[in-house]
Amino acid sequence: MANTEIQRTSGSTPTNAEKFTISLWFKKSLNAQSSERGLLGWRENSNSGNNSLQVEFQTTDKFQVQFISNNGNDTHINLVTNRQLRDNSSWYHLVIAVDSSQTTASDRAKIYFNGVQETSLSSSTYPASGRTFFSNDIQINFGKSRGTTNTDRFFNGAMSHIHFIDGTQYDASAFGETDATTGEWKIKTSPSVTYGTNGFFILKNGNTITDQSGEGNNFTLGAGTLTNTLDCPD
Repeated sequence: MANTEIQRTSGSTPTNAEKFTISLWFKKSLNAQSSERGLLGWRENSNSGNNSLQVEFQTTDKFQVQFISNNGNDTHINLVTNRQLRDNSSWYHLVIAVDSSQTTASDRAKIYFNGVQETSLSSSTYPASGRTFFSNDIQINFGKSRGTTNTDRFFNGAMSHIHFIDGTQYDASAFGETDATTGEWKIKTSPSVTYGTNGFFILKNGNTITDQSGEGNNFTLGAGTLTNTLDCPD
């Protein structure tokens, strides 16, 4: 997906703007020392600096999830792993699970890799109770992130089985499970989840960006070329 992005702009009121889950599988082609390091992001279409999410690798190969507002002056989520993700030969399963209505602050934003929650964090800023994260005016991109300076940071690698859940915080077990024989984390190709009004399921066993969730939230190709490959997590 080098220099490739897919995108859509939401047009419906969220099911619950305090809660969302993102699940996707990815394989890196380059370490993050290059500039190609943004997995996904969203921002309000009317103001690129307000209510924006960036999910990307730092230049040290640590992983970061950041949600900011007020043109970058207010940080509501900033989770950075101590672990450095440098395996370019294997698929990673990522889940980001957010619910600002949770009583305990650390339960309001979680990162999972291959079924295991990341608890060793070099930065751990959690959202305030009741914080909302998206509206009917956000553009969401996969294949790149964009900060308040409008600088595109593209991802170089592959992605598959992208789910977005509007209104529910799911943990990783909704989308994957441990193989009883091998002990490896494996994909659930048809998870039993409720997608919500703005939810979607794309890149299922191929390069189609037509929504497979039943919600009809299709994507368009914003830049580059989507290449289908038989190398996929299932």
